[in-house]
Amino acid sequence: MKILVIGATGFVGGAVARYLRGAGHDVVGLARSDRTAARLAVQDISPLRADLDSGLAKVLTAATSVDAVVVAAQLVPETETTVVSALLDTLTGSGKTFVFTSGSGVLMQRTAGAWSEDTFTEDDPFTVEPLATERLAVEKLVRAAAERDIRSVVVRPGLIWGPGDHGHVSMIYRSVARTGAACYVGEGLNTYSHVHVDDVIRLFELVLARGASGGLYHAVAGETPNRWLAEAVGRDLDRPTRSLPPAEAAAVWGEFGALIMGASSRIRAPRAREELGWTPRNDDMLTMVGEPRLRELARG
Repeated sequence: MKILVIGATGFVGGAVARYLRGAGHDVVGLARSDRTAARLAVQDISPLRADLDSGLAKVLTAATSVDAVVVAAQLVPETETTVVSALLDTLTGSGKTFVFTSGSGVLMQRTAGAWSEDTFTEDDPFTVEPLATERLAVEKLVRAAAERDIRSVVVRPGLIWGPGDHGHVSMIYRSVARTGAACYVGEGLNTYSHVHVDDVIRLFELVLARGASGGLYHAVAGETPNRWLAEAVGRDLDRPTRSLPPAEAAAVWGEFGALIMGASSRIRAPRAREELGWTPRNDDMLTMVGEPRLRELARG
């Protein structure tokens, strides 16, 4: 299969592109600079030198020459809507596969560190997080494209962790550099369902092979309250833990970071498991604690 990966130089998209290439697929990766294009070429991924803002026409032309398009880039809402809409218009009537990467942030709850018993499968109704209204609209646009002869699928992972400074654990290490303590928000009982990047990329392969057109698949492997993460980091560094009120949390992580660190976003993935036979292999995010690269973050 020939696959265009938009986001091939990022954390998730890069992992997807490398995995698919290793599995024998012909992978084309979007690159916005000569430097990133060279990096893709070294990985035996064919670089498409283009920019989504000024070079979208080039991307759309490339989409017509592949079997599948995977969008796994972090884009601002306006750009995301424009790019996805244009790609779907281009692919209408082609029967090609289109996979869009969303996230469980669409159903995030602002609990300010408190526990929430709410957890959602792919089919459960929910109240959308206001900041994710446009993202949910894109999800619906993608799924509805199944009626336009596109095998269109949405993948909605929880908090993705793995190699690199991503997610709550790295943010807690950074809080040590700024406050001297491993911090959490409020009670710290809020929970973001999580999944390792290696398990996410295996789900993408399954979705490309046999995901249902118009389908939505969650990706989740475990849950760990933020206070537990902070306590583990504190033990690793021999530092105290500390609860922050939302206002102080914003000074440590920025307003958006504080929102994420105080929120709950819990999901389950019965459709991914039952329809595709997907089973995650990494379910303990605490295994990240103690990695040298994360300890460096605590040094500031």
